Amino acid sequence: MNKRAELLAPAGDEESLLCALDYGADAVYLAGKMFGMRAGAKNFDEEGLFRAVQTAHERGAKVYITCNTVPLNGEIEIFPEFIATARDAKVDAVIAADIGIISMIREYAPGLAIHASTQTGVVNYRTALELYKMGVCRAVLAREVNLENIKLIREKIPEDMEIEVFVHGAMCVSFSGRCLISEYLTGRNANRGECAQPCRWGYYLMEEKRPNEFYKVYEDESGSYILNARDMCMIEHLGDLLDAGVYSLKIEGRAKSAYYSALTTNAYRVALDCVLRGEEPPKWVYDEVNKISHRPYCTGFFYGHPSEGSGSQVPNEITNGGQYFADSGYMRDWDFVGTVDKCEGGTMYLTQRNYFTLSDELEILAPAREPIKFAPSLMFNENGEQIDVARHAMSKLTIKTDIDVPPRSLLRKRL
Repeated sequence: MNKRAELLAPAGDEESLLCALDYGADAVYLAGKMFGMRAGAKNFDEEGLFRAVQTAHERGAKVYITCNTVPLNGEIEIFPEFIATARDAKVDAVIAADIGIISMIREYAPGLAIHASTQTGVVNYRTALELYKMGVCRAVLAREVNLENIKLIREKIPEDMEIEVFVHGAMCVSFSGRCLISEYLTGRNANRGECAQPCRWGYYLMEEKRPNEFYKVYEDESGSYILNARDMCMIEHLGDLLDAGVYSLKIEGRAKSAYYSALTTNAYRVALDCVLRGEEPPKWVYDEVNKISHRPYCTGFFYGHPSEGSGSQVPNEITNGGQYFADSGYMRDWDFVGTVDKCEGGTMYLTQRNYFTLSDELEILAPAREPIKFAPSLMFNENGEQIDVARHAMSKLTIKTDIDVPPRSLLRKRL
């Protein structure tokens, strides 16, 4: 087994960055205001980028900046300034997909490490070798590559070229994200970070001689979302990935919440550390991935052609099947309701995020710890008035408790 491994977490904004670092990420990936594939995320302006890199480096973590869109001619002209800023901010690597962008990184920031994005579509060792000749030191493999082919790629590429794969999060129905459906239907280009996710929509047919008569596309008695992909979850199979020669384990989700970054990073951090020690992760780690909203899980293409069943310990069935035809909704049993600002003198200081009451089933999530069941009896609003119901998002609350957890611990309730 590969005993060197990196846990790579998403950082769509500063709060997500801090949560990823708090909960154990070895590295984070983020975007500036241009050239990133998640245009809907807040992302980082120049000042924010410098601050993010400094914060991460002070915590012993690396920062990778995404430049993985398909750039147009006008953007090529402004890329030298963009990459110079990234270089000056001391990012640790650039994630790029376009050959022209890769060449410009070498020209304008020659000391900067280059990672070939999953959008490059690397599925064989010859492609990886050619990228290596161009100065690429890591290949983020296409999500369609199975474990046996990962092993072969690892055997055929130079020892100092790393392999990265996605282990958790949303998947795209198209090959490595190369999709035209969104632009065709909505004018929003998925290859420029603007995907409207039409693969999640339900579709009907209309016969040309029967205008305005719509017929649902059925897969079974529940109907069909024919393009809708499951979410990936490989938390039970990290050992297999390490055995195949994977170095970096990547969590998808730059457009998702800080709660998502914290919870997934925490679960995978504990699981990975256990696997590296040769231990079985505790059950609560597997339970955690179901406490974030998600679509039904699968193991993607790692185990070959989609097939049913896996005997998973994760409560919601994980299968190798990639598509989910019943609907495109999220499964959600818990809600994030507050962030701990600090604990001192028997008082927890909390910033509320969503509605909750003292009678709700509550838990606190702190880094590298099993969730703590939480049943406080006294809560006060920002005016010092005793309350049983927290109604207003972003309000400051205090709760009397002897529980001591670090800042940015998270409070959630069962729905």
